[in-house]
Order: sequence, then structure tokens, then C-alpha cells
Amino acid sequence: MEKRLNRTDYVFAITFIFMLVVSVGAFFYGLQLGGQRASEKYEELLVKQKEERDGFAAYHQQYLVSFYHTIYQPYREFHKAWFDKMDQLQSNRSPDSSLLLKELAKQAQTIYSELSEKSTPASSPLLQDAHKDYMRSLKLFSEALPGFASKANAMRGTELVAQLQADAYLAEARSFALKAENGYYQSIIKWAETSEPQFKAVDVTKPLNIEQWSALSLNMKNAYIANMLLASHRYQAFTPQDLSGRIDDMITSGQVKKMNLGEIGAVTDMLIATDAVREGDFLRVRSKLYANETLPLLPFYTN
Repeated sequence: MEKRLNRTDYVFAITFIFMLVVSVGAFFYGLQLGGQRASEKYEELLVKQKEERDGFAAYHQQYLVSFYHTIYQPYREFHKAWFDKMDQLQSNRSPDSSLLLKELAKQAQTIYSELSEKSTPASSPLLQDAHKDYMRSLKLFSEALPGFASKANAMRGTELVAQLQADAYLAEARSFALKAENGYYQSIIKWAETSEPQFKAVDVTKPLNIEQWSALSLNMKNAYIANMLLASHRYQAFTPQDLSGRIDDMITSGQVKKMNLGEIGAVTDMLIATDAVREGDFLRVRSKLYANETLPLLPFYTN
């Protein structure tokens, strides 16, 4: 006699069939979702490989901004202090030159230690090298300045400044800073190559006449100036964009033409020799000359 299924058996059978359907559905859904995610990951990898092949992936704006805040700005604090204290010495306004140099050395060492705890992506070689060069610069400043502190108070400020300028270790410290700055502005060029539709790169080592200079974007002008300052060993208080702004202001006002200056190198030499460039000159002409420029959102272009 055939046994009839009771209510419990029906519930168990229905539950088993339901779980089987759900399991099969979940399996195929997971298979589809996994395939979709794998496809997306593969496409993302292809995009990343393409960007790396083109040389731009490491220089997105976020990397430039991060470098500015963690590496560039801390160094600029020492940079500003250096010129402020050199001005005090040059004008004989420092009552204790020895203490002044000790403070500079201590500040250089403090910022060196701060930068040594920061990291720059290995995929961004220009930024990574700039990071190392800023640290080398600070290390040399911190090691060389104490040697002058013991004899600083026995000299006039102008004599002390002359000796500081002539010192080989401090000259190397300045050179590393210029090299680092040049690397940072070259990184901005890498960013500009993907952000400026009409971007035009030039060989930064070759002379430019006024017409050629005027055809360039501000990003390219600044990179050109950074390289020029490095090549001529000019460690200055102003930024490359400050000098670019002064050059463009002179061109648009007709002063360059009146002076019969045909090349940017000659204009640069004249401006620096006459001490005609100041920190902040770029910001003073930004709205007048560069309103339509495509620039990375870096504080030194906006503040």
C-alpha cells in the first residue's frame, strides 16, 4: 500500500525545490557578476597600461597637489626664511648673526626630517627625484651653516653673505633646490599634455625669441624659466611664474620692444640684474594676462 505524503513532507519538498532554484539562480548571477567585474577590471588595467605607456598616469592633478602640500610647501618655508635672513645680514640688521645661522640650520634639519617621513609614488619619477633633491638641499644647508655660526658675529653682514654665497656646499644645496624645482615644473608639463587641447611643448634648452615665447601656454613658459634658472644657477626668492608674469607684462606694455630686446634670455637677464622681479608678481598680473589659461589647481596659482 502506497504511503501518502503528509504536510511536513510537502513543506520539505517545496523548500528543497525553492532552495535549489535559488542556488541555481545565485550561481548564474554570480557567474554573470564575476564576469562583468573581471571585464571592468581588465578594461581598467588596459586604460592604466595605456596611460603608463603614454607617460601621463603618474602626473594627474591629485599627485601634483599632494606633492605641493607635503614636499614643495615645507621646503618653501625654509626657502623664504633663507632670503629673509640673508636680507637681514645684507642690511646689517641682525644683532646676532651667529644665532640667525643656527636657526636656519635647525629649520633646515627639521624640515629635512619632516620630508624624510613622506613618500612619493615610484610611478612618478619626476616627483620622486624632486622629493629627493629637496631633501639633499636641506641636508647640505643644515650641515654647512653651523660652520659659519662660530665666526659670524666677527664679520659684517655683507662680508658674511659673500662667504655664504661662495661656499661650495651651500652652492650645491642651492643647485639641488633648483633641480628639484625644475623637476616639479616638468611634472606640471606632463599634466598639461593631457589637459590643454592646444598644448605646445618646446625644447627648454634652446633660446626663444619674443614671438616664440608669446605663443606658449603659461605652463610651458614656467617650465622654460625653471630650466633657465637651473642652468644659470640662479637661486631666487621668486617663483618661475613670477618671472613669467614680469616678462609677459613687459611684452604687452611694449617695454621689451622699446628696449630692443629680441630674446627671452636677454629679458630675463635684465629683469634679474635690476632686481625687478618680486615674489607675488604672478598674482598681480594673473587676471589681466592669464584669465583663459588652463592651470592645475595649485595654491601658488591661486593664492
